Amino acid sequence: MQTKTYAGIPEKYAKLDSSKIVLIPVPYDGTSTWQKGADKGPEAFLHASENMELYDIETQTEVYKQGVFLANAVTENSSPETMVNAVHKATKNYIKRNKFVTIFGGEHSISIGTIRAFNECFDNLTVLHIDAHADLRKEYEGSACNHACAVYEASQTTNLIQVGIRSMDIMEKTVMDHDKTYFAHELAQDDAWMDSALDQMTDNVFITFDLDAFDPSILPSTGTPEPGGLFWYETLEFLKMVFEEKNVVGFDIVELCPNENEKSSDFLAAKLYYKMLSYKFMGEGAEDSYESNFDNNDNGINKFSKFNDDEY
Repeated sequence: MQTKTYAGIPEKYAKLDSSKIVLIPVPYDGTSTWQKGADKGPEAFLHASENMELYDIETQTEVYKQGVFLANAVTENSSPETMVNAVHKATKNYIKRNKFVTIFGGEHSISIGTIRAFNECFDNLTVLHIDAHADLRKEYEGSACNHACAVYEASQTTNLIQVGIRSMDIMEKTVMDHDKTYFAHELAQDDAWMDSALDQMTDNVFITFDLDAFDPSILPSTGTPEPGGLFWYETLEFLKMVFEEKNVVGFDIVELCPNENEKSSDFLAAKLYYKMLSYKFMGEGAEDSYESNFDNNDNGINKFSKFNDDEY
């Protein structure tokens, strides 16, 4: 990454020791099956961020003053499996340093590593998966670390809730929890879906946001665009509710496939990231300490739970 600090913020807000937030870029595009270029997503996102106003009107905050450390990019790409391991290691390292860890991909396979790290560090984790695609294949094209498998492991080891789904293989129905899946065509007809999704979440929530969840009319620059997606303000309304009512422990954003002739998608991704940070730290002063409340007794093994209804 050529950028020295996130969004060009002053160095005093970008130091690791004093920053509450860590941003890990993962420029990886090793398993995508249609349009290539997600490995260019982090750089395009960072460049767009440098051209963004840093005062958020809605929350009346300047969240960058909480401190945002731009970590070295995870560039391991010798195989999908080694990439996932490298992302897992980097993510967990910063969680253990009591940081609010965020990751920007890259294709969605990077989330296998991020989710694994958060699940090892936080009890009773809900993974909120916002995406056009189910991504529930156990294996695809010879690898369990393919972008089509991004949340299969999460479906087995966490409380997985899926929002915006409108494309899937029939075999994924055998893995999917239909009571915790909010299909895009249903969202258009159901005003109560946001409350329903919130009711099914545990206290600790990790968000994995695939940008193709958005309708391609507002974000065309992604590897596998699907019609009928989410729009800006309904997405923000839902995210704000999640951040206000749950302990969001971190998030990743993936699948920006930049187009040299179409910069609005890069900018939307930049605004989405900044909005999510603004919701997380709304009401907190820059001088307030941050406690991620991770499980310091982690034994390095994914904590499996069936998440019975009486548990949350």
